[in-house]
Amino acid sequence: MAKIVVALGGNAILSKDASANAQIKAVKQTAKVLVNFVKNGDQLIITHGNGPQVGNLLLQQLAADNNENPAMPLDTCGAMTQGAIGYWFQNAMKEALLDNGINKDVVSVVTQTLVDENDPAFQNPSKPIGPFYKAGEVAELKAQHPDWQIVEDAGRGYRRVVPSPKPLAINEYHAIKQIVDAGIIPIVSGGGGIPVVKKGNQLIGTEAVIDKDFSASKIAQLIDADQLIILTSVGGVFYHYGKPNQQELKEVDVDEIQKHLDADEFAKGSMEPKVQAAVDFVRQTGHPAVIGALEDVQEIIRGTEGTTIKKQRVRV
Repeated sequence: MAKIVVALGGNAILSKDASANAQIKAVKQTAKVLVNFVKNGDQLIITHGNGPQVGNLLLQQLAADNNENPAMPLDTCGAMTQGAIGYWFQNAMKEALLDNGINKDVVSVVTQTLVDENDPAFQNPSKPIGPFYKAGEVAELKAQHPDWQIVEDAGRGYRRVVPSPKPLAINEYHAIKQIVDAGIIPIVSGGGGIPVVKKGNQLIGTEAVIDKDFSASKIAQLIDADQLIILTSVGGVFYHYGKPNQQELKEVDVDEIQKHLDADEFAKGSMEPKVQAAVDFVRQTGHPAVIGALEDVQEIIRGTEGTTIKKQRVRV
């Protein structure tokens, strides 16, 4: 039985319709795909993003903010979305398992991720959250929210960005490992985990959103996973993406792809963190990582789709 950590983006849960019903429907479709890992005999560990959800929740908080009902801070909003999405996935995965004749427990864990309060990311916000905006809306948004930083996001529109410190450790990983060892499917590190700084015996939340791929890589390392699979909206990793000399990668070693990371060839806040998270996992464990599309899961399991990053040198 292979232990496989699967990282899902927040955009795989929320499309254009931000209602709970629409997101639950999307999660159910995702669960029907993920159950293929269990049918294959693998031990599944699910992580997920929350960028769209936490951004939308912050907007709701700000809209209702007053002295009697003050808006919740970003770390608490992260915890709220982690609980909501975990709840949806818990029920959806259990239903998908039972539909396939599998009686297996599923549990979501509110996960806290330790970060360094001096991480330079706090001075350089880079993590996109919330909805996409058109170029013509940016000036008005900045006037309404002068403390926001808004940037263009991988050609898809403009989004607010917040600090995204690197995860140092996963606070609950001992408990998560016990859950995995018991054969239970955990939903963990939602939205990258709630960013916290340790001060004595206290864990203090910080105003940030951790990249879910880096946290997925960290949890995969800590629980001795056999594979990290990062599912996204594209079928794999490309060199020179969107250009005439575009090249799709099927198999590549870490040293080769590191050269392209160092050359800043991958989109910031999009493919770059996915590739870096995969490389970190492979370097630390020696086990392979895969980046591919959710719709290709069955082919990824068979090894025919997605980009596999390995430690040993392979033909590119």
